[in-house]
Amino acid sequence: MTGLSGAAAAAGDGGVIRVVLADDQPLIRSGFRVFVDAAEDIVVVGEAATGRRAVELARETRADVVLMDIRMPDLDGLAATRLITSDPGLAGVRVLILTTFEVDEYVFQALRAGAGGFLGKSAEPGELLNAIRTVHRGDALLSPAATRSLIARFLSEPEVRTPADAGRGALLTDREREVVRLVATGMSNDEIAAHLVVSPHTAKTHVNRAMTKLGAHDRAQLVVIAYESGLTRSPGR
Repeated sequence: MTGLSGAAAAAGDGGVIRVVLADDQPLIRSGFRVFVDAAEDIVVVGEAATGRRAVELARETRADVVLMDIRMPDLDGLAATRLITSDPGLAGVRVLILTTFEVDEYVFQALRAGAGGFLGKSAEPGELLNAIRTVHRGDALLSPAATRSLIARFLSEPEVRTPADAGRGALLTDREREVVRLVATGMSNDEIAAHLVVSPHTAKTHVNRAMTKLGAHDRAQLVVIAYESGLTRSPGR
């Protein structure tokens, strides 16, 4: 295994997060590779310049996380994300959207496509690595700017919910609805616990129960369901 880093050499043992970099700009991919490969628990296993190649590499390399640019030739990042998240054979692959356009219309589209997180390319190396770990765990990752953009956009649009969407909130207890609203603002379990003055374990239990009742496979999908069903709006709004 000459020339491989310690992380790369251990990539097959299940203890290292396998990452595919998908961006049409070679210099950006090179920069990300330097940051990612410097981590002991993360390794780059492939690079793609198009969305279609990203999907192929996710399958070929048994990737855990795909760092996906949105604007790419052949197949854009949103379409590639949908292909990955809808493929039963890639059920364990998480997608972290990385883009320059952090506060535009792509935030909600990326989450609806099944992305587990959304981070601007201006993020610091440490933020990028933590984002990969967060998404790999199945937790949602929304930067504050992306969260603000998502909230502002959704609240500015006319109501488009169906009766089925609006009725989903009835499945939850009052406390679970409150917790879902906090998840939709980008709060972690620890932050929710501090806000509600409960233990992190209790906050996590409420989140997990809400996810089960609403059929969300991860926190990112829970955020989408929260917006679509109107759960982000406080009572009386």
